Amino acid sequence: MARYLSPEWVHAFNAALSGLDLSAAIAEAGTGSLTASDGPFAVAQVVSDAPDGRVRTVLSVDADGVRLESDPDDKVPSNVTIMVYYDDALAMASGRLDPADALATGRVRIRGELAVLVAGQAILAAAAVQLGGSLVDLTD
Repeated sequence: MARYLSPEWVHAFNAALSGLDLSAAIAEAGTGSLTASDGPFAVAQVVSDAPDGRVRTVLSVDADGVRLESDPDDKVPSNVTIMVYYDDALAMASGRLDPADALATGRVRIRGELAVLVAGQAILAAAAVQLGGSLVDLTD
């Protein structure tokens, strides 16, 4: 199993999403955000203390679907950025830490459009339902 947020993990994540039809989830997620309803949007995650140092990934959503990419040079624009420590990011990805609890306790900081973050989370939740939990299974 690839280490969480490594290039191999990002590839496996995208492979898991590639066969899904998330069009309904994308359309529904857009109802709560003007940005998400207007078209493409992106959610960045910056993890400050990953095993290999700082990691930035961007979840991009558009009419073609959902994809995650590594963005070590901060070149991919996003509508919202989540800043979190590696242990908390891993705990959220594996379902051991509720994102709302992490936010409420200050373990996650957010910059940008919160509604876009909610839209992104809704799409990932729909993907997890379709995959039967295999997104969590990707995470070590």
